[in-house]
Amino acid sequence: MNTLPETHRRPLFPRGPGLGLRTFFLAAVSVALIFNDSRGDGLQPVRTSLSFMLTPLVWLVSLPSGLMSAAENLDSRETLQRENREFREKQLLLEARLQKLEALEAENRRIRELLASAGRIEDEVLIAEIIGISQDPYRNQITLNKGTRHQVYRGQALIDAHGVLGQVIDVSPLQSKALLITDPDHGIPVEVNRTGMQTIAIGSGELGLRLPFLASNADIQVGDLLVSSALGGRFPAGYPVGTVYEVKHVAGEHFMEAYATPAAHLNQGRQALLVWSESYRMDNHEAELHPDEPRP
Repeated sequence: MNTLPETHRRPLFPRGPGLGLRTFFLAAVSVALIFNDSRGDGLQPVRTSLSFMLTPLVWLVSLPSGLMSAAENLDSRETLQRENREFREKQLLLEARLQKLEALEAENRRIRELLASAGRIEDEVLIAEIIGISQDPYRNQITLNKGTRHQVYRGQALIDAHGVLGQVIDVSPLQSKALLITDPDHGIPVEVNRTGMQTIAIGSGELGLRLPFLASNADIQVGDLLVSSALGGRFPAGYPVGTVYEVKHVAGEHFMEAYATPAAHLNQGRQALLVWSESYRMDNHEAELHPDEPRP
């Protein structure tokens, strides 16, 4: 059997320097490099080259962290967008509810004013709901939810918490139609509260009320209050109708005209008061006493 000389035999697991020796060697090299680096910038090119060569490795190492951070930022952005959308929707809902509450508060205030005025009125009254407004710009009319079943009659006066609104011109069992005092076809007998002078106030659309054919020496002034007159028996006396804002002398004529702003808040409420006049109650009373006699 051929055998190799002892000098040519290699161990199966060659052994190098021990761990302690290698550690000592690396430590010595490190100390030498640190000492040399502290004495000058001789290792700066080496450090720069190593930093440039290791840049891809650093980027790869930091890539998972960057991806996680980007994913978290994206998730946070979507969450913020969703929360902002929800907040905007809630804000819109709350604003709508607030507007409704403000509208209800204003309506309750008008109803309280109306009831307070009804308490000060000695005449018989009935609260009616305004359910319709004429769309014709030349007709100032409203529709009420009270009719003959509620004893509403043609010519009945209509007021609000501030003054005369108009009068009923058409009645059905459950509804009635009223003509506002600003309608050009409406006229109401009025009295100048300061002097007691009697005249007629005619509707003039957007201008409010017009008092035509006043005597040139009529005692009427800007700021005078006009109240309803009992002449004709249609309107109860003493209700505010308007306030004079202009007195104009007609050139070449022996009369003058006055213009007044209505006291009632036209087209600003949903309720009104129907007032029974004294003449109507007297007619009904006579009809009850003499049911067989024909009524005019």
